[in-house]
Amino acid sequence: MKFDEFGFDSRLLEGIKVNSFETATPIQEQTIPAILSGKDLLASAQTGTGKTAAFLLPIIHKIQTSHPDKHIKALVIVPTRELAQQIDQHMEGLSYYTEVSSIAVYGGTDGAAFTREKQALTEGADMVICTPGRMIAHLNQGYVKLADLKFLILDEADRMLDMGFYDDIMKILSYLPAKRQNLLFSATMPSKIRVLARKVLHDPEEINIATTTPVEKIVQEAFIVYDKQKIPLVTHLLHVKKLKSILIFCSTKSATKQLSIELKKAHFAAEAIHSDLDQDVREKVLSRFKSRELNILVATDILSRGIDIENIDLVINFDVPHDGEDYIHRIGRTARAESEGLAITLVNEKEQRKFLRIEELLGKSVAKIQVPAQFGVAPEFTPGKMKKSLGVSRFNRSGSKKPIHAGTKKQGFKSAGSRPNRTGNK
Repeated sequence: MKFDEFGFDSRLLEGIKVNSFETATPIQEQTIPAILSGKDLLASAQTGTGKTAAFLLPIIHKIQTSHPDKHIKALVIVPTRELAQQIDQHMEGLSYYTEVSSIAVYGGTDGAAFTREKQALTEGADMVICTPGRMIAHLNQGYVKLADLKFLILDEADRMLDMGFYDDIMKILSYLPAKRQNLLFSATMPSKIRVLARKVLHDPEEINIATTTPVEKIVQEAFIVYDKQKIPLVTHLLHVKKLKSILIFCSTKSATKQLSIELKKAHFAAEAIHSDLDQDVREKVLSRFKSRELNILVATDILSRGIDIENIDLVINFDVPHDGEDYIHRIGRTARAESEGLAITLVNEKEQRKFLRIEELLGKSVAKIQVPAQFGVAPEFTPGKMKKSLGVSRFNRSGSKKPIHAGTKKQGFKSAGSRPNRTGNK
């Protein structure tokens, strides 16, 4: 479906055209008509499917074609500062030719930023994109105008619940008018999301875009290692592969910091990004990585969802992710926008059963690559009896067989930039 078939305002269509949007992705094609019709929505879609534009476009259209006034009309609640910034950037690009305004409201900034946010919340920006804690800090001071709010969007709702934001979300909702349109987007649909949906949504339309299959252009590999072999192996892989853009995920801040230090000692252009860093430092590091000034970024799961970084050649899971969905989101940072990608996971002895559960979710085995001899003897992959559906014969337990790369079902989604003169669908 073409974007000019949705009936959008001409000024919004101009922004869509400049961003080189032409054909809607499946999530956009299904959600935009529902949002335009005024229905509440419960949508499940993973990163890279275009869900940001799926809710921004119809809301920009509705605000642009309504009677203008000095009141907040849409509130987007997200789990992280980085996601708030990204959505605000998308908003700036898509609404460029309209009169619709927006502001990102998040913590970790200085007093001047808080003052700017206060002014916007007092005077009434059309759309506010916020993290829960920062929004509550403003609400507690009594100057935020929400009486005329028309739209509430909860983005990455499962992530917000995982981070313990349920009470904060419910507190924010207590300030909102009862009559509004509610949109809930989640990468996964566990029971806790269903509970939240029942409290927030009214007779919602439910849309589910497949969330448990990485795109087929991602080559997935795993090394079975001891913990002491992880850093030397990563350093070796980076020397051998010589790729331009590499994202390494660690499950803890301490591992992130230590790996970054060791990579710098090995003369790699690497930096770490984690929640202990000040917001301005995190922004600078992320900007340097996006501009290719920095080619290796070591990160905690703060970047696994919702952050649009294009043209990543390699994703390394230094630790096995907590579950299959996190694995899919991590490796989904590569092989975007029609490009190919490689994802490598390091699996220690304690993580083997966890990795097996990820393979069960994928429905396929991930190729086990033999650890180079210079790193010593490595453990075997023996997580327990394999399910027949995974095909035990595909696993390279001894390292003597040729690795088999697991293929996956094709999705064909595209992602792209947020400002004019960049291309693709969000």
